[in-house]
Amino acid sequence: MAWTLVGTLYLRAWESRLPAPILGDHYAAEAVDRIDYDFASVLCRSENHDQGETMTDIVKRYDIPDRLFWLHGTRSGPPVEYDAAAGMWNVYGYPEMQAVLGDPATFSSDTMRVVPPSMKPDSSEFSLDGFITQIDPPEHGKLRKLVSSAFTRKVVADLEPRIAALTHELLDEARDRGRVELVTDLAYPLPVIVIAELLGVPSSDRALFKRWADALFQRDAKISIAESAGPQEVDLQATLGPWKEMADYLAAHAAERKRQPRADLLTRLVQAEVDGERLPDDQVVNFAIVLLLAGHITTTMLLGNTVLCLDAHPEQQDRIRADRASIPAAIEESLRLFTPFALLARATTRETELGGVTIPADQLVMIWLGSANRDPRQFADPAAFDPGRAPNPHLAFGHGIHFCLGAPLARLEGRVALNILLDRFDPLRTDPNDPVQFMPAPTMTGIRHLPLV
Repeated sequence: MAWTLVGTLYLRAWESRLPAPILGDHYAAEAVDRIDYDFASVLCRSENHDQGETMTDIVKRYDIPDRLFWLHGTRSGPPVEYDAAAGMWNVYGYPEMQAVLGDPATFSSDTMRVVPPSMKPDSSEFSLDGFITQIDPPEHGKLRKLVSSAFTRKVVADLEPRIAALTHELLDEARDRGRVELVTDLAYPLPVIVIAELLGVPSSDRALFKRWADALFQRDAKISIAESAGPQEVDLQATLGPWKEMADYLAAHAAERKRQPRADLLTRLVQAEVDGERLPDDQVVNFAIVLLLAGHITTTMLLGNTVLCLDAHPEQQDRIRADRASIPAAIEESLRLFTPFALLARATTRETELGGVTIPADQLVMIWLGSANRDPRQFADPAAFDPGRAPNPHLAFGHGIHFCLGAPLARLEGRVALNILLDRFDPLRTDPNDPVQFMPAPTMTGIRHLPLV
């Protein structure tokens, strides 16, 4: 989960200052033609025509925004392109993305070093010290070891009874209220309670966590080069304000752990040593931010997206209901088709060849996971929802040294919750009178409103 959080965070912090950004609603209006889609390719159906709607049908039925361009068709343009207006490179192809993610020596995670100083927020407001997703080897490996033991398959598997109990509890509460809105009633609170308990902060504060997450992720990033500096600065402060609140909140809990240690992840961070020295306070806080936010937002999107896929493909839902062992495969295919965090960023450390082009040193490289996971060179019939796809080497959790630390937990939460939903809802379907709403962030594939009937 944590591997892509910081990419969204720093983009939110400085995207309003880009001279000609590639993000935002105007991206769909102006840049789609430049990306050169092959819309005919989305008309393809799965080999089994009874598996539900085509991707074109799904886009129309759920009114999927144009800004989520990777859901609107398979690209026919080159796998690597330079955007001169934005001053950055875009990588769309699967093998090219594997090459980027598998070569941290050339494609560094320390992307802020190539961002012009005038576009960076003040260091007193926004620090990336301790962000594991922004750190290269060897420091990256040292920090990852501090918490990796908390996310091993054995440790995560032991959480299954608690996850199941929480799922039933949350659905019972929603039933007593008379209806279930999947995101508000289950997909958000379930993973945030689990990660809060692991981290050691009160899960009762989850309304606070949601407000902070919404401020960072639920913005539509509307940008205009004609916009005056005033509105841009207001947008920046709207992001950094909640960021500071969250940092202060976690700093207070970290200080309390120094006085009274507990058996939780926050205590582990406070007491951790790297090369014989304790982590500085700001690194502890930033590491905790990654764990808290990234530790729930991926599952929230994963669960909503998978339910959407099953709603659109009732025949597949029937098969999965009859064979619960196929739930993990359905989740993996949902992750491929509706990649939650669709964008990552890297910075080149030297001149390199990629996808038939030469990328100079010190360039910002945007890698579109959502597009790579639909690359027809890797995935046959890439627009089809096919839980039987095997193998399914999607990149939704990343690849290489920054592979999502919390992937086992996200998969477990999704499997347990989906299994219980199938038990309690037959069929599991959305309310046609209360439309599904997607998150407005232009780099994330997630649902913020999904009522069930």
